[in-house]
Amino acid sequence: MSKSDKIENFKLDDVDRKILNYLIEDSRISFQEIARDLIISGGTVHVRVNKMKEAGIITGSKVTVDHSKLGLEVFAFVGINLRSAGDYKSVLDKLEVLPEIIEVHYTTGNYSMFVKILAKNTKELHLFLIEKLQAIPEIQSTETLISLDNPIMRDCEIPKI
Repeated sequence: MSKSDKIENFKLDDVDRKILNYLIEDSRISFQEIARDLIISGGTVHVRVNKMKEAGIITGSKVTVDHSKLGLEVFAFVGINLRSAGDYKSVLDKLEVLPEIIEVHYTTGNYSMFVKILAKNTKELHLFLIEKLQAIPEIQSTETLISLDNPIMRDCEIPKI
């Protein structure tokens, strides 16, 4: 069995899931602290984390930023309808260079695409919508929803599969 087969066939066990959940909660937690809580060795945690990295399950670590402290106060969601489904790649390329867009989802339902935008204030959001987003010719229409609050924000725990 080749290394790529091992990686592709990697199965998480309960210990792997627990380790992942610790890292999701706090990516800076030490392997020793995880090991103490799980009653295993730090070396075991290290080896398992490396295996999950090799398998592509863990792809990085994350820093959480308070955007309001940087003067970015408005989160908005925009549903986008394309003129044609074939315009997806072209529009995606144009959206990718807009720094205000922090997420793009290709969706089913009422919209072709759904994007999350971060702006300084509502005036800047308005200018972004008119001057940048709605200026893309392949976009037929948009609908904007402004987030008033974000009381729950979390990464999901790893369930048993």
